[in-house]
Amino acid sequence: MKEHKNLTPAALTPELALDLLKEGNERFLNNLSKNRNHLEIVNETKDGQKPFAAILSCMDSRTAAELIFDQGLGDIFSIRIAGNIANEDILGSLEYAVAAAGSKLILVLGHTGCGAVKGACDNVELGNLTGLLKKISPSVEEETSTQGDRSSNNIDFVNAVATINVKNTVKEIVAKSDTIRGLIENGTIGIAAAMYDVATGAVTFHDKEAIMPSKKQEAVA
Repeated sequence: MKEHKNLTPAALTPELALDLLKEGNERFLNNLSKNRNHLEIVNETKDGQKPFAAILSCMDSRTAAELIFDQGLGDIFSIRIAGNIANEDILGSLEYAVAAAGSKLILVLGHTGCGAVKGACDNVELGNLTGLLKKISPSVEEETSTQGDRSSNNIDFVNAVATINVKNTVKEIVAKSDTIRGLIENGTIGIAAAMYDVATGAVTFHDKEAIMPSKKQEAVA
C-alpha cells in the first residue's frame, strides 16, 4: 500500500483519511511504527487540534486506536465505550468531531472476543451495564447462522455478533444524527466499519458497509 505523506487538512478526503488508517495498521502489524517526538508534538498542538478521523471503539484495554493505527497526538479523536455502541452522548461527540473540528471520517471499530458482546449473548444483568448490553441485543438476535451454542462459550458466535454490532452501529449513527447524515450526503465526510483481531493485531475493514463520497459518484456514473 502506497503511503500518503504530508497531506494538508484541505487536501484530505474521507477516502484518504481511511487510507491513512489502513496504512497505520500495516505499520503496526510490521512493527514499523513512526518515530515520533511526542513532546515536540505536544508543543505543536498546544494551540489547537485537527484530527483527521474520529474512531468509535470499545473500551477494551487491548484496542487503543492510536496504537492500532499508529497515530500520534492530535491525529484522531478516540471515543471509547464498552461494545462500541452509539448513545446520545456518543452521537454528540461524533457530531463535534466532524461538524466543528473538521474530521473527515468516522470509523466504528469492534474487536474479537469482546466482553460486552459476550455479556449481551449471555443476557447478563449488572447495574447500569444492563442497559448498555441491551443495545447490543438486537445484533445477537440478528445473528441466525449459529444453531448450536449461542452463548459466550462459542467464540465464533461472539465474533459474528460483534461484526453485526459494528455494522449496526454505523447504521444507527447515520439514522439518528441529522448532522452526520447531512455531512455524509453532501460528500464532506465518510463513515466506515472495521473489526480488530486481538490475537493478530490486524484490522479488517468492511468496505461494503462504508459510505464514502466516491461510492456516491460511482452510483451516479
